[in-house]
Amino acid sequence: MENNAQLIAQCEAEAKKWLSPAFDEETRKEVQAMLDNDDKSALIDAFYQNLEFGTGGLRGIMGAGTNRMNKYIVGMATQGFANYILKAFPGKQCSVVVGHDCRNNGRMFAETVADIFSANGIKVYLFESLRPTPEISFAIRQLGCQAGVNVTASHNPREYNGYKAYWDDGAQVLAPHDKGIIDEVNKVTIDDVKFQGNKDLIIPIGGEMDWDYIQAVKEAMVDQDVILRQKDLNIVYSPMHGTGRVIIPMALRSWGFQNIHVVPEQMVIDGNFPTVVSPNPENAEAMTLGMKLGTKLNADLVIASDPDADRLAIVCRNAKGEWEILNGNQTCMMFSWYIIANKKKLGQLKGNEFLVKTIVTTEVIAEIAKKNQVEYKDCYTGFKWIANEIRVNEGVKKYIGGGEESFGFLPYDKVRDKDSPAAICLICEIAAWARDNGMTLCDLLMHIYKEYG
Repeated sequence: MENNAQLIAQCEAEAKKWLSPAFDEETRKEVQAMLDNDDKSALIDAFYQNLEFGTGGLRGIMGAGTNRMNKYIVGMATQGFANYILKAFPGKQCSVVVGHDCRNNGRMFAETVADIFSANGIKVYLFESLRPTPEISFAIRQLGCQAGVNVTASHNPREYNGYKAYWDDGAQVLAPHDKGIIDEVNKVTIDDVKFQGNKDLIIPIGGEMDWDYIQAVKEAMVDQDVILRQKDLNIVYSPMHGTGRVIIPMALRSWGFQNIHVVPEQMVIDGNFPTVVSPNPENAEAMTLGMKLGTKLNADLVIASDPDADRLAIVCRNAKGEWEILNGNQTCMMFSWYIIANKKKLGQLKGNEFLVKTIVTTEVIAEIAKKNQVEYKDCYTGFKWIANEIRVNEGVKKYIGGGEESFGFLPYDKVRDKDSPAAICLICEIAAWARDNGMTLCDLLMHIYKEYG
C-alpha cells in the first residue's frame, strides 16, 4: 500500500507540471480530470514513466501525459531530433521529409513536427495528406534530405499513434545515430521546444512525388509480357482505411493490370478502423470483407495493405477453390523464388545480385538462393538491417529483394523500408505468371515446396 501511495504521489507531482500555461487548455482539463478522479489508474498509466524514444522512434496510446502520444511528447522528441541533425550536419542547410498515415491526430502531429523542424532552421517537405511509409522513405532519397519523420503506429490498434525516425539513406536510424538522437531527446524539456514554425521553410509535396514514386515502383517488375497476357487478372484490394487507397490501385494500373476491385467500406479514411478489430494483415479477421468481395466477384486473389502501407497480406485459392491466407514466410519465399527463377530465365542475372532475409525468416529462401547460385545474406530482425545491407553493398552488388516473416518485403532498392505498393504489384505479377502456367498462387507454393522442401 505504501508503494502504491508513493507511486500515486509521484504521478500527481508529474501531472501538476502539466497544469502550467506551457500546455493548452484541453490538455490541462484532461490532466485535471485525472487528478480529480478517485480512481487513480488512468493517472498512473499516463504519468508513471516517460514514453521512451527508442531506436525506431515513439509509439504509444494517445492522450495527455508523459507516457502518452501527444503534441508535447512529439514536440520534445522532434526538438531533440532537430538538435542531433544540426550537430550531425554542421553548416549545412538541412532538410527533412514529414508524412503521416490515417490515424487520429496524425495530421496534427505531422504539422507539429514540421513547425518544430522549421523553427530550428531546417527545411521541411511536408506531404499534403496521408501517404504510405515507403513513399516517405523514397522522398528522403529523391529530395536529398538529411532525415525524415513518419507519424504512424503501423498496424497497432486504433488507440495508438507513433513516430518513425529516418536517416539520409531513407532507412530507419541505426548506430551511431540512434543513440545520438536518443541522448539529445532525453536532454529536452518542454521549455526547450520551438513550437512556433517558420512557414517559409515548410514546402508542401504531393502529386509530383506520387508520380515519381509510382514510376520507381515499376522497377520491381520482372516480366511485363506476362502481365500483358494476363491483364484481366481479377484482383480485390483493401487499404484497411489507410494510405494505400490511391497509390496501390494507381501502381497496379501502371503495371498493366486492368481488372482491379477495391473493398468500398475500407477505402474510407478512418483512424478508428470501424470494419476490423485490429488493422493488422497478420490477423485473418482483418481480411474478412476482402474475401467476401472476392467470393462475390470470383477473384483470383485478395490483397491488402496495413494502414501505413508498408506490409501486405495475400489471400489465394487453394486446390479446393477455398480462400487461403498466406503467412509471412510463404509470402517472402514466393517473392524470392519468383525473382530468382524468372530473372534467371530472362537473362537478367549478371552474377553480382544478392537477396536478404532476417534470421527468423524461413531457411527455404537460403536453399532457393544457393541452388540458383545467387548470394543471400542473413541479418538481424527489423527492416532497418535489410536496408543496411543494401547501403553497405551499394555500387558493388545488386540488391534484388529482401523480406521478413512479419509480412514485409522490398523487391527493389529505391526505398529502404518495407514497401507494400511494390510488393503488391509484384505478387500480382506472380499470380499472373502462375495463371499463365495453369496454376494459382497456392499451386505455385506447393510447386516450390516440392522442389526446395
